[in-house]
Amino acid sequence: MLIKQISVFLENKSGRLADVLNILGKNDIDLIAISISDTTDFGILRLIVNKPEKAEKVLRESGRTVNSTEVLAIAVEDKPGSLAGALACLASESIGIEYLYAVGKDTRGAVVIVRVDDLDRAIRILADNNVKLLSAEILYKL
Repeated sequence: MLIKQISVFLENKSGRLADVLNILGKNDIDLIAISISDTTDFGILRLIVNKPEKAEKVLRESGRTVNSTEVLAIAVEDKPGSLAGALACLASESIGIEYLYAVGKDTRGAVVIVRVDDLDRAIRILADNNVKLLSAEILYKL
């Protein structure tokens, strides 16, 4: 149930994001989810891709500072309060959420990428509360 996320440190200059995405495209790496947080001088680009090991390799070879982390992919129903319910069960067990971002939404529901401070406990708690976690294989097919 763990998903490998690639993080890339980017200088906050025009064209940097496009360069990274071009490298991925030229290497036949499909983008599943993307998030960027920035400050005045730099940004952290977070990516879920279908070939994370290859992405990490080609981005490093291009001179980028790259890191990988494990995250969870939570599937929630398309109804008000679904995500709140999933996150409440984590909060009730003192699982901290470092960040999250959405993959997408359709009439079946939405997928949210979540980085937590205790992955193993979070997986158990979510399963015990019937929260659907997606595997990498399923996520890559969305």
